Amino acid sequence: MALVQHENTQRIIEVGADDLPLHCPTPAMIAWDSHPRVFLPIEVKGEALCPYCGTMYVLKGGAVAHGH
Repeated sequence: MALVQHENTQRIIEVGADDLPLHCPTPAMIAWDSHPRVFLPIEVKGEALCPYCGTMYVLKGGAVAHGH
């Protein structure tokens, strides 16, 4: 399967469970080296905002429940 690249100007990106653990920038971004890689805790609320570029990531299906 070919990697679909996204412009870093896209401000809301929907991601799935296959993208976890989530970090920004993602390998799918054209400018993947635009800022330091930061891991985002999207599993907690179902969404996460990158502190560097302001991209909002939304998890398909919402937050992930964690069992003990």
